[in-house]
Amino acid sequence: MSTISIIGAGNMAGAIGTLAVQAGHTVEIISRDPAKSTALAASIGGTAGTWGVAPAGEIVVLAVLFESAVPVVREFGEALDGKILVDITNPFNAAATGLDIPHDTSVARMVAEAAPAGAHVVKAFNTLFRHVLAGGKPVDVFMAGDDAAAKATVAEFVVSIGHRPRDTGDLNMAHWVEGAGLLTMGLARGGVGNFDFSLGINDLG
Repeated sequence: MSTISIIGAGNMAGAIGTLAVQAGHTVEIISRDPAKSTALAASIGGTAGTWGVAPAGEIVVLAVLFESAVPVVREFGEALDGKILVDITNPFNAAATGLDIPHDTSVARMVAEAAPAGAHVVKAFNTLFRHVLAGGKPVDVFMAGDDAAAKATVAEFVVSIGHRPRDTGDLNMAHWVEGAGLLTMGLARGGVGNFDFSLGINDLG
């Protein structure tokens, strides 16, 4: 088992952190607000880290609003060198009817451009609603990233918390993985009519 650092103290941070602790990982919660990181860490059985200090984990989950992802990575700077950065954000517009980024990039790509050269960015978890991720049933976790070793490490983590990693390709695919998050919202509001589902793969081979 390993140490997982989570930057952020919201609902998704709590869901991923709880699953990680249950799987035997050590979880570090880092928030700009020390009271929030301390409270979340205590509630899940983790530890609270210090904002701006190098995270303890090899895997660092960016569980922040998408607008904050790049500024946070720039603020941490070289403290993230050598880390695997897992970007879980969704760049939705205010109505969640479109992506609020240029059509030729992704939040994950922008995070990679802002991160130290030795960091490796993997897009993951953004197509899952928090309660579905935490619900105890295995679901597909779509991933994209340029570094095969980093994706393999994230895939091992996904398996350890009871879910199925689905490698979609290099970081160029992150734009479409983020689009799949938007598709999930559309289905929830439309054809499915609720939020108790996830996108997944039916292997018919």
